[in-house]
Amino acid sequence: MTSTGQPHSESTLNYVGFWPRVGASIIDTLILMVITLPPLILIYGWTYLESEQLFLGTADVVINWIFPFIAIVAFWAYKQATPGKMAIAARIVDAKTGGKPSLQQYVIRYIGYFISTIPLGLGLLWVAWDEKKQGWHDKLANTVVEVVKPTVISEPTENC
Repeated sequence: MTSTGQPHSESTLNYVGFWPRVGASIIDTLILMVITLPPLILIYGWTYLESEQLFLGTADVVINWIFPFIAIVAFWAYKQATPGKMAIAARIVDAKTGGKPSLQQYVIRYIGYFISTIPLGLGLLWVAWDEKKQGWHDKLANTVVEVVKPTVISEPTENC
């Protein structure tokens, strides 16, 4: 929304490019690793890091698959961004209105990450050359990542 409360037009959105989004992803990945690795090592031991199995058990599925899904979608729903995106002053918006995406769009976007990764990460790399800086996950969910414009707060003037 603009400062007047009107939705953005597509031409007023300032899209976040490939490298800042890579940086945000690295931040998010590190945070998730700090949260998930300790309980996984406590439950499965250090051999967890050497395992070639996709799923080692219920705890593995909950900690590695369900928890990240809930945490990421919750951040998107409440803040329109993950901590990594917040660190680079970016947020996810609906591509058509510039407003807050729906929960359905967030879920589609999350699932779209897996689709974007399958063909050698091509769907993620797409951000680098797309006009709106959309990866395939963004295109599927009809979202874009925009730069958060700082709110200007004017200080009261003193009357002398």
